[in-house]
Amino acid sequence: MHRGTVVGWLLGLGLSLPAAGAAGTQASPAPPVPARTALPARILDLAAGDPGVAPVAGGTLEGQFHPFAARGSHLLKGTRWLELEVPDRGAAGAPAVLLARSGIDQAAEIYGRRGGLVVALDAIIGVPTFGGAQDTVFALPPDLDQGAPLYARISRVGDATTDLGFSVATLAGTLARGAAHARVIAIAFGALMAMALSALLVRLVLADRLFPLYGTLFAIQALYLAYFSGEGFHWPLLSLARPLSWYTWNVPVAIGAAAACLFVREFANLRLFSERVYRAFGWLALAYVVLAGSNVLRAFGFAALIAAVGNLMFLGSAVFTLLVTYLAWRRGNRAAGWFLVAWSLLCTLQFVTALWLLYGRADHAEALLYYGLAPSMVAAAVLIALGVSDRMRAQKVALTEAERHAQTDALTGVLNRPTLIERLDAACLRLQRRGLPVSVLFIDLDHFKQINDTCGHAAGDACLAAVIAPIQAELRQSDVIGRYGGEEFVVVLTGADE
Repeated sequence: MHRGTVVGWLLGLGLSLPAAGAAGTQASPAPPVPARTALPARILDLAAGDPGVAPVAGGTLEGQFHPFAARGSHLLKGTRWLELEVPDRGAAGAPAVLLARSGIDQAAEIYGRRGGLVVALDAIIGVPTFGGAQDTVFALPPDLDQGAPLYARISRVGDATTDLGFSVATLAGTLARGAAHARVIAIAFGALMAMALSALLVRLVLADRLFPLYGTLFAIQALYLAYFSGEGFHWPLLSLARPLSWYTWNVPVAIGAAAACLFVREFANLRLFSERVYRAFGWLALAYVVLAGSNVLRAFGFAALIAAVGNLMFLGSAVFTLLVTYLAWRRGNRAAGWFLVAWSLLCTLQFVTALWLLYGRADHAEALLYYGLAPSMVAAAVLIALGVSDRMRAQKVALTEAERHAQTDALTGVLNRPTLIERLDAACLRLQRRGLPVSVLFIDLDHFKQINDTCGHAAGDACLAAVIAPIQAELRQSDVIGRYGGEEFVVVLTGADE
């Protein structure tokens, strides 16, 4: 298997083709075959250049093929010939198609022999996979010469990012796998883009910069997923970016990281947590923008350096973000807690997938990419959306509490004098238009000064607070009571005459 890309993984068992029987005789069912089987290959030494189809596929260069290692083959340049050992196609349950994995724009051709003559196999369809790879599906005619190898010619154009790989499978299983993967990516892309557009539209109503940052972040995440999975290159409009190849996911992932830095510092209120940390996230966002722009240097041979710097930045910033949000959450920041859960989920899936790609089986990593990474991105978007809602609710509660404190008397809990007069003016205007009366009660506590002088001001304050409940017990819900000053209270009786 190869580094950085994914080898296809078939769900379920492939469907075998029944052998043809005599007229009126039902053929016995073929035993099930593996969904996908990797093919051993040997590569041709091209020191003298491309010899052409006839000498290679005709078998005259048989002694010049050497063992081929798939891992690292993305570094191969130019046109490459490979010899493939194919199982006996006459056996029951033999696979019906051959899959050649290469880059999405790296042309693949397969040749065999029929009756000693060289023939080209027909390409049926191209199935996109993660990392800019594509499985080109070739039909395996049953009348090819038994025991004769197949020959693949791969044209490596530009800087390829995909290792070569060859396998055999059933056509039904291959198409089912491709359709299942396409559905997963389409659903995840649609969910991410819908949530992003909703956040951008909410910004038209609520003047909070969290919403455009959220929308930008997950719109870029959706584009990254579409292009990195390869599906976006086959969709309307998005397919226009096909000539840009790996730029379509390397640039969005860097811009998305910059948007994430700006989002998390606002979402978690990091300015209150630490002004220095708040500014650090701003500088980190700028660094990611520079990283996105530096991708143009790939054309000058700096691809490996940019990838190394980018990986180091992503790893360091992920750990830094988790640490900061954890500390902010421990200090009582609920929004940081929401982001911590979402970011931990996303980073864990990305980390596990990367390790599996580097040190494990890439076909297992494909299951993580489609059924782990893609859903985790949607789950992160949902969790952060819940966090935004929780943050807005907390702000509303705080604002309501602040307004209540601004309108009420701190000692007695009734309306203060400015708010009382404002309510009285509004009631008078409203009731005057409707032709209804309004009455006002002035309530003064007798001998209140004696309480302060003999028992102290604390006892006087307790006395003022104690008289509110008996007064409110005699009022209607539509009536308003406020403290006018000192021991004086005013009650507005809506719709009541003398």
